[in-house]
Amino acid sequence: MADRNPETHVIDFRAAEHLLAARDPRGAVKLLDSVIAAHPENTAARLLRARAFFAAAQLRPAQLEFELVLEREPDNAFAHFALARTFERSGRTEQATRHFRLAAALDPKPEYLRAAGFDTEK
Repeated sequence: MADRNPETHVIDFRAAEHLLAARDPRGAVKLLDSVIAAHPENTAARLLRARAFFAAAQLRPAQLEFELVLEREPDNAFAHFALARTFERSGRTEQATRHFRLAAALDPKPEYLRAAGFDTEK
C-alpha cells in the first residue's frame, strides 16, 4: 500500500487492539504485520502481536514475539508472565515456572505471585 504513513500505522495499531478485544486475534495479526514491517523496533506493536498470536493458539509465533520483546525489555513483567503462559500451554512446565517467577519478582501482582507459586494465602 503506497498510502501508508505513520498516522495509518497508529490507526492500524488501535484497530488491532479493538480486534483483539473483540476476539478476532487473526484480524489483529494482519493489521499488525504492516505496522511491524514499517516499524520493526516498535515493542508495543510486537507485544500486541504476541498477545494476538497467543489468543489464536499460534504458540510458536507468540513465543518468538514475547522473547523478542524480552530481549529489548528484560524487565517487562507482563511479557515474562505471558511467555510463561505460552510455555504452560505448550506443556513446557519448567520454562513456564522460570518466567512466572521472573514476572512475580519484577512485579508482585497477586496473579503473578499465584502463578509463580509464591501466593501465601491458602
